Amino acid sequence: MADKLDYVEFPSTDREATSSFFEAAFGWGRISYGPVYDALSDAGIDGGVDGSEGRVAATMAVVQTDDLDAAEARVIAAGGVITRAQYDFPGGRRFHFREPGGNELAVYISRE
Repeated sequence: MADKLDYVEFPSTDREATSSFFEAAFGWGRISYGPVYDALSDAGIDGGVDGSEGRVAATMAVVQTDDLDAAEARVIAAGGVITRAQYDFPGGRRFHFREPGGNELAVYISRE
C-alpha cells in the first residue's frame, strides 16, 4: 500500500509531563529527540509527543507515503489545504494539510 496511516502525534504544552503520563498509565516507552519532541514506543502504533512552539493544536494522524510530491498533489486535488509546506525532519520529509472537514494531518516519506 502506497499511503497508510502510520503515526499519531500528541501536542503538549508540557512534553515531559505528557510523556511521563503515557509511561505511567500505559507502560509506553519514549525516545527523546531533544527538549521538544519524544517518540513513543510500545504503544501499538508509532507516535510522538510534540512540545514545540509550532505544534498543531489537536492530535494529528500521520500518513506514510512512498512519493511525497504525488501525495501532496492528490491531497490538493481532493480539496485539502496545505497548512505547512514540505520540510525536513529527523526521520524524513513531510507536509501538513487540512482536509475539508477540518482535521489536520501530515504526510511523510521516510529517509530509510
